[in-house]
Amino acid sequence: MTNPSIPPQNIQPVDVDVKKRELHGWQYWIVAALALSASVFHLYTAVFGLRSAMYQRSIHWLFMGALMFLLYPISKKRPKNRIDWWDWIFAALLIVGCLNIILNWETITMREGAPITSDIYLGSMMILLVLDGTRRSMGLPLPIMATIAMIYAFLGPYFPGILAHGGFALDEIAPFQYLRTDGIFGVPLGVSASFIFLFVLFGAVLKVSGAGQFFIDLSIALTGKSRGGPAKAAVVASALMGTVSGSSVANTVTTGAFTIPLMKTAGYSSEFAGAVVAASSTGGQVMPPVMGAAAFIMAQFLGISYWEIVVAAAIPAALYFFSIWAMVHFRAGKKGIRAMTNEEVPPIWPVLREGWHLLIPIITLIGFLATGYSAVKAVFWSIVCLIGASWLGEKKYRMTPQRILNALIDGAIGAVDVAAACACSGIVIGVIGITGVGLAFSSFVMSLSHGILPLALLLTMIGSIILGMGVPTTAQYIITSTLAAPALAQMGVPMMSAHLFCLYFGVLADVTPPVALATYAAAGIARSNAMKTGFTALVVAVAGFIVPYMFVYNSYLLFQGSLIKIIIGCATAFLGIIGLAAGVQGFFVTHLPIWGRAALLAVPFLLIHPTLIANVVAVAIVAFMFITQKRRASRVVSPILENTEQQ
Repeated sequence: MTNPSIPPQNIQPVDVDVKKRELHGWQYWIVAALALSASVFHLYTAVFGLRSAMYQRSIHWLFMGALMFLLYPISKKRPKNRIDWWDWIFAALLIVGCLNIILNWETITMREGAPITSDIYLGSMMILLVLDGTRRSMGLPLPIMATIAMIYAFLGPYFPGILAHGGFALDEIAPFQYLRTDGIFGVPLGVSASFIFLFVLFGAVLKVSGAGQFFIDLSIALTGKSRGGPAKAAVVASALMGTVSGSSVANTVTTGAFTIPLMKTAGYSSEFAGAVVAASSTGGQVMPPVMGAAAFIMAQFLGISYWEIVVAAAIPAALYFFSIWAMVHFRAGKKGIRAMTNEEVPPIWPVLREGWHLLIPIITLIGFLATGYSAVKAVFWSIVCLIGASWLGEKKYRMTPQRILNALIDGAIGAVDVAAACACSGIVIGVIGITGVGLAFSSFVMSLSHGILPLALLLTMIGSIILGMGVPTTAQYIITSTLAAPALAQMGVPMMSAHLFCLYFGVLADVTPPVALATYAAAGIARSNAMKTGFTALVVAVAGFIVPYMFVYNSYLLFQGSLIKIIIGCATAFLGIIGLAAGVQGFFVTHLPIWGRAALLAVPFLLIHPTLIANVVAVAIVAFMFITQKRRASRVVSPILENTEQQ
């Protein structure tokens, strides 16, 4: 959405959404006013306290839902420069549905859930509006899933076995979805209304301040002179962007536009360059503190503090990114890819001197969370800190009133997609709650796995990947954790481990063909074959398929247990990741023979369920391979040195 009267800032966009309208004139100003009002409302409640659940969520959805219909046309064929008349009507109807709750909530509560005719009509209308709006903004997968859930609610008696239930009529399901905190206005939308919006706003302010380019420059300065520097820069940049980004695709577009051409110039193939960015950007969704906004919902589901989620997720995220780092390092050695030259790498100190102030708000955010501040207060004061810190840097970074205004508008617009996903996934959650299918799914997994935990984990992994295909991170986690996590918990898996397990495999759907959204975005930038890039990304991200099994069996990786055991657990896990990366790439100190690759590939599997014997064997394998590889490399290098001296 642009307006000619506001001059563009000298920054790179976080995401290019071709589905959104590009509005001008009075239509732009109406949408901008709605977006600005939404930001002001959320900042106000961050300072003076959140409203009660249904008021906060209804006001939030009033703004987000209206913006959804005004920003996204009904189909790709519609003009992008104006709002169709029917979209004004849809936006107005959604506002009416929200205002009914805001203005009449006390009367509604006095009825104690007994619906009247208007509840049925307004509930049916809201369900249809949520489905259509989410289709426009997020695509078909999530609305299809929600539609299937509704059909299941209606036709329960016709389903076989444990899936059967009594069925619900429209006059029961519509008010349930509309007027309960179990449906559309359930926990997902509540988290969007309280936490997620503010973090998206924080990311928008960072974007406007020029942090995206600074993160890329800093990554190149830190890694460019090492072997495979451009690819390592992509990994670091994606990790940094992942700390505040809520979308693997947005992360891919932002960092990939710069790092993919660098990797191709250095000698990496187009498919591998795209795969590295896709895998790294997808990993950004499990990178604290934001974790694709799933961390906030996880804290609500588990009834624990948000900071506990951030701490628990830190080591698994580090293992994931370290694995990709190791992959590109060994790949560079295998292909003889050079490091970047001094002319290509910006000096670290000038980069830090120019943009050091952009690190202050992120450090402040983590500091506030670590000292016990609520996520709402922490992100609010981090936004304030960012605006203040921007004046410590060069003029191009300063948050002028116009830039602040742009950030407030862009932040609200950026939150629309997540809010739509939360509202639509609320429909699925509502059906799961009213029909009891969650318990049925748990029974199904228990029955099919015969109580064998590894088999139950494998089934949950497959189910989470399938359910996560084409669905944004927030909705991925909500759906997979609601269905699958209780089954794992019944088998003795700690709830934290079970929920993180579901999150990881839901997120990995973004690099799992055939529906691999991050891979397609990266392939477009790399000009590579999308399917080849997808399978390459699957190989690059292979640690993501092993790390969740590690922390299920080894709670030390979630910072649970004594410090000594955490250190030992982490050390062996990182050793396993090194073995995995070297085995996959066929290179350690030098090229690996087949038996060497097989031995190193066995290391991470030995460490999934660590015992003293398994740890000793894993360390012995890596040490033996390192020593033999060093000797082999020296035998190759020595003759070369002798010939050079003779010449």
